[in-house]
Amino acid sequence: MPLKLSLKPGERFVLNGAVVENGDRRATLMLQNKASVLREKDIMQEHEADTPAKRIYFPVMMMYLSASTEDGMYDAFVVRMTEFMSAVTNPEVLQQCVDVSRDVMGGEYYKALLRCRKLIAYEAERLGAPAAGKS
Repeated sequence: MPLKLSLKPGERFVLNGAVVENGDRRATLMLQNKASVLREKDIMQEHEADTPAKRIYFPVMMMYLSASTEDGMYDAFVVRMTEFMSAVTNPEVLQQCVDVSRDVMGGEYYKALLRCRKLIAYEAERLGAPAAGKS
């Protein structure tokens, strides 16, 4: 099933590791085969991974965008997820963590990213801070 991307003028996204920027008009792209795509709003820079949940999101994002499994991102994910789960007592959040881990182990990185956003929102709620736009 094709993926339809509707882009705003100047909007950026990553397509299989390449940063692509839309021109000065709205555009619609149809991707006919499977590809790793992340919109600019979903891309996190390493320095933005400044909370435990965001430190989980970042390596998952890198695994999604990278074809290489040799870059240490999986190990970073495991360490960060273990730390996060040892600090959380909420059973629903712990289940989300298990689901993220299962998605990562199954190579379903985009699904894992969606679940990570819920962890980031939970964390922001617990810390009394608004959830970041990027994540």
